[in-house]
Amino acid sequence: MRHLIPLLAFAVCLADGPKDNLPASVRPIPPTDKAVVVPEADRKALADALVLLRKDIDAAAKAQARNPRLQEFLPDLEVHHKAVDWALRHNEVFKKEEIKSAHELIAEGRSRAAAFTKGETPWTSQTGLVVRGYRSRIDGSVQPYGMVIPAGWANGAPMRLDFWCHGRGETLTELAFMTDRRRNVGQVPADGRLVMHLYGRYCCANKFAGEVDLWEAYEHARRSYAIDDDRLFIRGFSMGGAAVWQFGAHYADRWCGISPGAGFSETPEFLNVFQNEDVSKIPSWQKTLWGWYNASDVPVNFTNAPLVAYSGEIDKQKQAADVMARELAKVGVAMTHIIGPQTAHKIHPDSMAEIERRLAQMASAGRDRMPRQVAFETFFLRYNRMHWVQIDRMESHWTKARIQADAVHAAIINVMTRNVTAFTLDMPAGLSPQSRFITTVVKVDGQDVQTVTAGSDRSFRVSLFRKDGRWAVGTPDDGVPSKRHGVSGPIDDAFMDAFLFVSPSGKALNEKVGAWTKSERERAVFEWRRQFRGDAPMKADTQVTDADIASRNLILWGDPSSNAVLARIAERLPIKWTAEGLVVDGRTYAAGEHAPILIYPNPLNPSRYVVINSGFTYREYDYLNNARQVPKLPDWAVIDLRTPPDSMSPGKVVDAGFFDDTWGWRKR
Repeated sequence: MRHLIPLLAFAVCLADGPKDNLPASVRPIPPTDKAVVVPEADRKALADALVLLRKDIDAAAKAQARNPRLQEFLPDLEVHHKAVDWALRHNEVFKKEEIKSAHELIAEGRSRAAAFTKGETPWTSQTGLVVRGYRSRIDGSVQPYGMVIPAGWANGAPMRLDFWCHGRGETLTELAFMTDRRRNVGQVPADGRLVMHLYGRYCCANKFAGEVDLWEAYEHARRSYAIDDDRLFIRGFSMGGAAVWQFGAHYADRWCGISPGAGFSETPEFLNVFQNEDVSKIPSWQKTLWGWYNASDVPVNFTNAPLVAYSGEIDKQKQAADVMARELAKVGVAMTHIIGPQTAHKIHPDSMAEIERRLAQMASAGRDRMPRQVAFETFFLRYNRMHWVQIDRMESHWTKARIQADAVHAAIINVMTRNVTAFTLDMPAGLSPQSRFITTVVKVDGQDVQTVTAGSDRSFRVSLFRKDGRWAVGTPDDGVPSKRHGVSGPIDDAFMDAFLFVSPSGKALNEKVGAWTKSERERAVFEWRRQFRGDAPMKADTQVTDADIASRNLILWGDPSSNAVLARIAERLPIKWTAEGLVVDGRTYAAGEHAPILIYPNPLNPSRYVVINSGFTYREYDYLNNARQVPKLPDWAVIDLRTPPDSMSPGKVVDAGFFDDTWGWRKR
């Protein structure tokens, strides 16, 4: 029987239009005001069972403490405890049936703990629906993901894997997600393939930590399942479709196929069409920062993998694919767009069959691991690589950089660049078409550069940099610090990797600033838990170790008087902050009424960041529509504390901007 395939839905799925354009009346997300009352008998029974589960997990971990292989699977147990514990503790039970599911999850967790104690992990060889968990390097939290394992699966020949990104679900707690992953196969059948359902850190359209979630879940799953790395597909619908557009744009070289459905592919046009929101008065730095996640700004990246988009014919969110079709046409690509006839926000069954047919053909061919031609664009070096081409330095961040490379001959590679000052060509062993006997000439921007021959393993690697208008082999040796992958800003980039909140233990320079930094720190901790579903790691300034400095981005709260770590590096930061005044980019502000926010390479470890007085930069107003969940502050800002923080800002932003590519002040 034919039927429409509905969007996976939870209690509140879509943003509510113009009434969510009022910053002064922001509804809570998750909507704890809509939580169901858990009967006291159930609450007590679950609380008692959680104590037993925690003891079981601790005993299992102790029993296998010397088995590093099994330690990797401890999160498969712990995620069951977290799902129920957080739902009860934070008033996040939104359906009565979730109470029954909570009992079931605890029982499953205890069963796994019993097996784990004996050195067994039977769920890793289970077929059908399997809930898994991993521990994130970002904040140490355990995060769930769901697997659909086909009948007859055996860990032998590597199998195709389809990632599925879910739709918007404001009530999609860990408890709700795991309940669904134990009962619902989902929209992608597991016939001859593995399917991974991503939690994506709740309801952020898989941005920031939600983006890293995919790769961390994937690495964890690879320890249990034989996965064909050349047959990975990224798929999703609605908010999940938006996630697919950004994963496609930034990681096109990883995919055998990209298949977004509905969603949004950029921020400004979508908010205007779907949210009826006027974005014309948004600060210039926020418009610049749209380049982080606007897939429409980097259409050439989609030339690196097959793309098939889907929209319902009468779905308002068809706008996303229409925008991408327009932008792809500008780079000479006619986008394949499957349209469900007279269909609203659903996947039409005939369209689904056609999508499946096309993806199967892509799977038959497999990913092209060594394309002769590569072209890609980026606005910052968080995304600096596509296939065998890597941008190492840009002339100016947040102006689009582009590089196009063509291995036209065994001894010739043509390269064209824009806004690039250093790059690397890195072809994997066994796949390079370059000669092992003749030196390859790289013709870069019209200049011939003699480079190297391919290695005996048929790999090829060479780095080039531009100086005084000429390209040469090697890397810049000017000793000047520069923005690079992993240390390029903006502020939100610090939360894409391991971080540590560092709280002050001393007395603030003045009472007003001290109260503001304390309030913003407490808010950042609270919102990280609510929105990214983890407890922000925290230490007092006096407890920070050399290992912390070596391995984490330090988020420093307070001022040079109250925070010992900040005091230690204050003279090596570009700002000057004393009780008499705050000097930022040559301008002086009254210290008692202003505070700085910034990101900068840690002077104690330049391969990591320090961030001063900021968590992730979008706020409560932005939770109401996923297209708003983009960076709101650049590399630095000055906050006037006479305007209180609200749902959009930490106070009045009187100045803000980006550092230049040597981490100096940009010319105004």
